[in-house]
Amino acid sequence: MVGRTVTLELPEELVESLGSAEAAASMAKEALVFELLREGRIGQSRAAALLGITRWDVLDLMAKYGVLQGPRSATELEADARHAERASSR
Repeated sequence: MVGRTVTLELPEELVESLGSAEAAASMAKEALVFELLREGRIGQSRAAALLGITRWDVLDLMAKYGVLQGPRSATELEADARHAERASSR
């Protein structure tokens, strides 16, 4: 995935309270991804890919950010169905 650097100016007090500039950047990225998820602009799988985590981790974080597990994309539903079929055939 190609990335782009975005500069965000934060008060020093805020950065210090988070421990480091890297921690602040990570938290900002996570919050942005979950806001896009809340707005329905991306799906759970895309959120997971953007953050480098699993969809199951996304589900856990959705509770943290108060994002409802509303409608998902057809692609995600199909992937879940395939996974369920494989699991049930074992």
